[in-house]
Amino acid sequence: MNEKYIEEFIDYLRFEKKYSENTISSYQIDLKKANNFFEKNFSDLTKKDIQNYIQKLSKNENASSISRCISTLKSFYKFLELNKYTKINPLTTITNPKTAKKLPKVLSEEEINKLLDINLKTDFDYRNKAMLELMYSSGLRVSELVNLTINDIDLNNASVRIFGKGAKERIVPLDDYAIEALNNYILYHRTPLFKHGENNYLFLNNHGTKMTRQGFFKILEKIAKEKGIKSELSPHTLRHSFATHLLKHGADLRSIQELLGHSDISTTQIYTHITSERLQKNYKDFHPHGK
Repeated sequence: MNEKYIEEFIDYLRFEKKYSENTISSYQIDLKKANNFFEKNFSDLTKKDIQNYIQKLSKNENASSISRCISTLKSFYKFLELNKYTKINPLTTITNPKTAKKLPKVLSEEEINKLLDINLKTDFDYRNKAMLELMYSSGLRVSELVNLTINDIDLNNASVRIFGKGAKERIVPLDDYAIEALNNYILYHRTPLFKHGENNYLFLNNHGTKMTRQGFFKILEKIAKEKGIKSELSPHTLRHSFATHLLKHGADLRSIQELLGHSDISTTQIYTHITSERLQKNYKDFHPHGK
């Protein structure tokens, strides 16, 4: 029965909640791990069973991973209750372990300028320039970037239409640098990338098909290495940098929340901690009595 419950839950996440495949994959991994541990149906588990499982996880997993596994099981049990597959929810009084809040890594404005200063020679260079300018201009998630189609870009109105988590749509403005880079790429350098016929995806890989998350990460890593950027870097670093630099230059938190597509402003508030931390560092570094 457990496999049936999991299969139905995954369908619910995919078709009703409209979760991304990456998020769904995380749920599947957590539930498979739990199913391999328990020797009875999920509908028959007790609080003690869950506690034993958490104790087992704590031997090999960090607090963040354990917290994610518990959250997955809580969502799963809400689904089981909703569909009357169980009358008892063993996770009702189970709390997630406390995890230290890690501040997101961000690039300085100088590092961003280095990253975006691409020597434009090939069609791939123009594509890379357009991708990076768009990421920094609009704060996209990498999954949002690679799923963009040519129809999602509106250069006349300087905006991009994004389908974020849960298929929520938002319209985000483009800056002049992104508009210029996208215009050059779309008009002159996108068509030569097609290998086996046209498709609607905005950014194409060297096979002429849709750019992947992994492909974008490798491109970003390569460019950063060429530019001598030694800061810890991932596609999400560009998103964090976008938000942090906006806040630094006076944007209000609510606007940044909308631009990022956060459903809860508490998620956006992490960026206030980054700017506060930098402010304190600058004070210590530059104030006569700061040291």
